[in-house]
Amino acid sequence: MERPILAHPDPRLREVSRPVEHFDEELASLVGDMFDTMRAAEGIGLAAVQIGVHLRLAVMQVDDHPPRVLANPEYEALGEPMELDEGCLSVPGMRERTKTRADRVRVRAQDVEGQWYEFEAEGLEAACVQHECDHIDGRLYIDQLTPVRRRRLIKRYERERAQAEKQRDA
Repeated sequence: MERPILAHPDPRLREVSRPVEHFDEELASLVGDMFDTMRAAEGIGLAAVQIGVHLRLAVMQVDDHPPRVLANPEYEALGEPMELDEGCLSVPGMRERTKTRADRVRVRAQDVEGQWYEFEAEGLEAACVQHECDHIDGRLYIDQLTPVRRRRLIKRYERERAQAEKQRDA
C-alpha cells in the first residue's frame, strides 16, 4: 500500500529514529508499504521516517542491485568522496551537486526477519545507503550543502511549491 511521503520542512523529518526491535508481520507489512511507496514515487531508497514512522529502517533498490531492507543499519566509508547529483523524495523536484558521499561503503544491517547481514556497496548504491542513514538520524541531503547553496535551493523549492499550490487551487 502506498503511503504519503513527508516533505520538507515537516519537522518530523528532523527526528532521530529509534531502533527496530520487533521483527514481525507488522514490520513486514510496513516494509512492503515502503517498497510500494518508493517505487510509486520512482525513488531508489526510502527511510521509514519519510512516511512518518520513526524506526531505524530503510528500503532501497538501485539499478540492477537486489532490493534491500536495512533495519538498524550501520556503515563504514571505505572509498573517497564522490560528486553526485543528489535528490530526495522529501524535497521533491530538487537536485543539487554534492561531494560528501563516499564512493564505497561496507554496510551491516538486519533484514526483515531480524537476521544480520553485510554487503559492500559502490557508486550510487553506496550514496543511497548514506542518504537513507542520514534520514534515520534526522538529516537531509540539503544539510550537506554550503549555506548559500542550501538557501538558494530552499528558495527555489518554496517558490515551486507555492506555484504548484496556486495551480491546484485554480
